[in-house]
Amino acid sequence: MGGAQPTILDVAARAGVSKSAVSRVLSGTGRFSDETRERVERAAAELGYVANAMARGLVSGRTHTIGMLVRDASSMLYTALHAVMEQRASELGYRVVTTTGVGRVEDEKSALAALVSMRVDGLVVCSGLLPAADIAEFAPRIATVVAGRPELHPALSSVYCDEVDGGHQIADAVVDAGHRDVVVLSVPRADAITQHARSVAMTARIRMRGANAVDIDASFVRPAADIAADVVEMMRESGATAVMCPTDRMMLDLCDALDDLGVDIPSDVSVTGFDGVYPLASDWIGFSTLQQPVERIGREAIDLVIGRIDDPSRTVEHRSLRGTVLPGRTLRRR
Repeated sequence: MGGAQPTILDVAARAGVSKSAVSRVLSGTGRFSDETRERVERAAAELGYVANAMARGLVSGRTHTIGMLVRDASSMLYTALHAVMEQRASELGYRVVTTTGVGRVEDEKSALAALVSMRVDGLVVCSGLLPAADIAEFAPRIATVVAGRPELHPALSSVYCDEVDGGHQIADAVVDAGHRDVVVLSVPRADAITQHARSVAMTARIRMRGANAVDIDASFVRPAADIAADVVEMMRESGATAVMCPTDRMMLDLCDALDDLGVDIPSDVSVTGFDGVYPLASDWIGFSTLQQPVERIGREAIDLVIGRIDDPSRTVEHRSLRGTVLPGRTLRRR
């Protein structure tokens, strides 16, 4: 064969059966006798034939592959979600093919189209940037689930941490600790749907509790040093004693920047985060944060997408899960 990879036709010739019989045996679909199965498997082994997942998909209509769009590969939250979903997919007999976004809507939409062109059976979208309407365009022809952000589009199943409830929970922890003047780092919706929702919820809850909340612009283009300078100014002007961050990563960057300015945490100001993903959720680090139920989000997202693969008529579901406040050393009682 001159070193060429053996094909399904070679297996059929060696086994003395038709190409369609080989396809049925390799895909596990249709009817075939034990004798045919044994002949095909023996011929495939002798030839060193490995059935390609894409080729099997052409026969069975399935590749047992799930395409996943992850907005930011450097995000600890998305990394943790990805790991959980890969594990769950493997448990259910699926592989995961992943592509990452680069911060632009048009690029993320192109990335989804590329996954579909690879004949994946379903899509899981982990992005706080891509609008629901752009994701929903794929839903009529492929099982599609949004994971990790509140998404109530009627064509898209979703599973996520309740951002509003989480924002309220961590804000309650701050107010209950005696803080009456609080800075909230506010992320624009255009930067991240999830972070915007939780920062708005934090501000609303603080004010509802009768405390003073001051929003500071935390757009992604702003350096942490600039945000820290604004925080220090608000500490002087309004007597702010706590700062609430919409992610643990932003909290870490802010703490580093405040330390550079000589501000001690939590003696001078308390700081809270959101996400609660390892390693920043470690007790040794001691962040006070809202921990998302990442394990449940990831596993249930895979269950939802495979459920829709198996039954395209399955009713769309929106699963909202509660997070948990992790008390830590960065929130000091007043």
